[in-house]
Amino acid sequence: MKIALLGYGKMGKTIEQLAIARKHEIVLKIDESNSETLSNEALKTVDVAIEFSTPQSVLKNIYKCFEASIPIVVGTTGWYADFENVVNKCNAKQQSLFHATNFSIGVNIFFKVNEYLAQLMNKYDAYDVSIEEIHHIHKLDSPSGTGITTAEQILKNIHRKDKWVEGETTSNPNELLINSVREGETPGTHIVKYTSAIDAIELKHIAHNRTGFALGAVLAAEWIRGKKGVFTMSDLMNNSI
Repeated sequence: MKIALLGYGKMGKTIEQLAIARKHEIVLKIDESNSETLSNEALKTVDVAIEFSTPQSVLKNIYKCFEASIPIVVGTTGWYADFENVVNKCNAKQQSLFHATNFSIGVNIFFKVNEYLAQLMNKYDAYDVSIEEIHHIHKLDSPSGTGITTAEQILKNIHRKDKWVEGETTSNPNELLINSVREGETPGTHIVKYTSAIDAIELKHIAHNRTGFALGAVLAAEWIRGKKGVFTMSDLMNNSI
């Protein structure tokens, strides 16, 4: 499979290593230094694009792949305010989009457990719930896409919470607090905390490196070939893993 990497930072380089190990070929590498070379003609040489660029570049890259009829796997976050428009355009043009706030298999298992735990805890008003996330200092978005996905799952199931807020504290019991910490080179840690006067329950995922995120993106690129529509990690995991 011939792959375009749209974004060639640390994540892009890790994806490259894993893709080559899985017998794929990286035929196009786009970053800030050569973004003007991303054209229909260049994209026609690839089978699928993997997008880990920046919130400022991602929409342009998605639409260029749609124009070239190239399936795209998007790991960049910070663009979901435009999600409905992207989905409408993808479906109207019969294109292929695989998106996820986190491609790690472990994180997506964490998501499933988080959702189930929130359903259980909805019955127990004595427990307050909050989220803490820890990422490296180079992380561009805050909260992270993973943190927001975690929060939205909780809001869907914990009826005493009506919105998430970012910060270290909140005085409003209806707000779901996300405490976003940026330190060192931490790949990513996410903790959901349920706390009462008598005990506490924690659900935690710790990424030791970027490999899990990169492998999930390569698996998504392999999976989406030949498919039309909008897909997520739930589709991949339910059908392949």
